[in-house]
Amino acid sequence: MARAKISLIGGGQIGGNLALLAAQKELGDIVIFDIPKAEGMVKGKALDLMQLKPHDGYDANISGTSDWKDLTDSDVFIITAGLPRKPGMDREDLLEINLGIITDVAKNIKKYSPNAFVIVVSNPLDAMVYAFYKVSQLKKNMVVGMAGALDSARFRAFIAMEVGCSVQDVTCMVLGGHGDTMVPITRVGTVGGVPIESLIEPDRLEEIVNRTRFAGGEIVKLFGNGSAFYAPAQSAIEMAESYLRDKKRIIPCASLCEGEFGINGYFIGVPSMIGKNGVEKILEFELRDDEKSSLDNTLEAVKKTVLETKL
Repeated sequence: MARAKISLIGGGQIGGNLALLAAQKELGDIVIFDIPKAEGMVKGKALDLMQLKPHDGYDANISGTSDWKDLTDSDVFIITAGLPRKPGMDREDLLEINLGIITDVAKNIKKYSPNAFVIVVSNPLDAMVYAFYKVSQLKKNMVVGMAGALDSARFRAFIAMEVGCSVQDVTCMVLGGHGDTMVPITRVGTVGGVPIESLIEPDRLEEIVNRTRFAGGEIVKLFGNGSAFYAPAQSAIEMAESYLRDKKRIIPCASLCEGEFGINGYFIGVPSMIGKNGVEKILEFELRDDEKSSLDNTLEAVKKTVLETKL
């Protein structure tokens, strides 16, 4: 049986970690793509990872390129291409520059791999995945944005740090846009089945919620130049693995809503079942009035950014 072909658009920090994680999980053969100016860099990363194979034991083939033809008939694309955030910038500041990049990427994926499952990571996420979908005209179930997977992972990590337990026993859900208006749903969060609202005092829980909302910016400030890459890479790989292995994981990610949660025509973070047919289902549940109000607020922020794409 032929291996799946996984193409990574952007060979920076996230791209390199995506390649390593995909190889270690033996999800398929991997192609790292970047602009011609960076071709040597991605070929170097690919060669370095090939030389790691004897230590790690994976058998994936890994290559680097700047030629779109080398990405023909890919099964999965993970798009990280674009300018990263710098201190003082929010995700929306990146819109104009990264919109041009995502438009070019969408046209080429449509040309060379129109049947691929596409995971968009580039910021501002909600606008970028919307733009990709509009330009590429791929099926709605085959386009998704990596948002809630990362936001929920951060929320889980902070809860585990607070409670002092294994993060494996923490479950939670973050809905909405991938930005400061995201909506961590504390009501459905649990630690080993025990509601987090019964374990953490309300004021402290609100502090954790706010830290989750601004977690990306916290890392940007600490780095001084650039943004997070380890956790975003693993979040996208979880999504790719669920598709390639038909795991049907329920992952919060930016899927196209057509009436779910009262949202129509926008990509926004919702609980999504990812299997061999892409986004196979959105799991909808009833929200309290305050939760619905927060989701409406994040939707307005998403609409504002999407409107600026003029698509």
